[in-house]
Amino acid sequence: MRELSEKYFKFLVKTKKASENTLLSYKRDINKYIDFLEEKDFRIEKTNGANVLDYLMSMQKNGKSSATVSRSLASIRSLYRFLQNEGVITQDPTAQLHSFKNEKKLPEVLTSEEVESLLSQPDERKDKGRRDKAMLELLYATGMRVSEMIDLKMSDVDMNIGYINCSHGDKNRVVPVYALARKAVKEYIDGTRSHFIKEGSSEDSLFVNCNGTKMTRQGFWKIIKQYAISANIAKDITPHTLRHSFATHLLENGADLKSIQEMLGHTDISSTQIYAQVVKQHLKDVYKKAHPRAKKKQSV
Repeated sequence: MRELSEKYFKFLVKTKKASENTLLSYKRDINKYIDFLEEKDFRIEKTNGANVLDYLMSMQKNGKSSATVSRSLASIRSLYRFLQNEGVITQDPTAQLHSFKNEKKLPEVLTSEEVESLLSQPDERKDKGRRDKAMLELLYATGMRVSEMIDLKMSDVDMNIGYINCSHGDKNRVVPVYALARKAVKEYIDGTRSHFIKEGSSEDSLFVNCNGTKMTRQGFWKIIKQYAISANIAKDITPHTLRHSFATHLLENGADLKSIQEMLGHTDISSTQIYAQVVKQHLKDVYKKAHPRAKKKQSV
């Protein structure tokens, strides 16, 4: 079974051009499923819909959310379709299974005041602070994914022009950068980045860690969590929080969904429309708090 799954993972990389994060997600879901099959002494070529459903139900019993279960089903279904195309199996056992119902949760966003507080936390008197300031400013300026930011090369950035070249999988887009972010990134490149890079290193990543190697997603997550704590932001901060805040604030200030879609790199505008729901919910909350009669309870 492991040989078949490894063949599938290579297919994802070479043919589907899956990103590193997508590949890790598929590997995690499928390896856990194969662990389950091995424990039950099942061969993947002989499994049926009942076996898959048994696994999904066990996930639910172990407290996994509907979103996690649905994502696992999608990964497993993709594996079976690959095996079917390869002639390993004749029928897809997941064909009649449907995703578990999941209430779509609106993304957590920061207020403009919270963003300002977060961006003011790095100590710009220190190398690490200047690097962190540049990363935070660039994320909020562009709305790029954290994975896209840490994949940036030196050649992707030209702060004199004020645009960056952003890549996601095999797709590229050019995103503008506001003046304050350009200044922060330029100061990092001109006077700080070289302090992290070891002599003789050929590292070409824009953002590097204290060892002079490419910044990781996990490393950045720790950084933003620490600054959120120091800024007294009680919200659940994730690497995507500034991306969500970027899109929501643009929409609140009059930007159209189509332009935001292009800047975020969404293939389908339905992915962008969720920010309209965030804005509507925000306006509803403001209305309830601010309108004098909205505060009064209706008497029967």
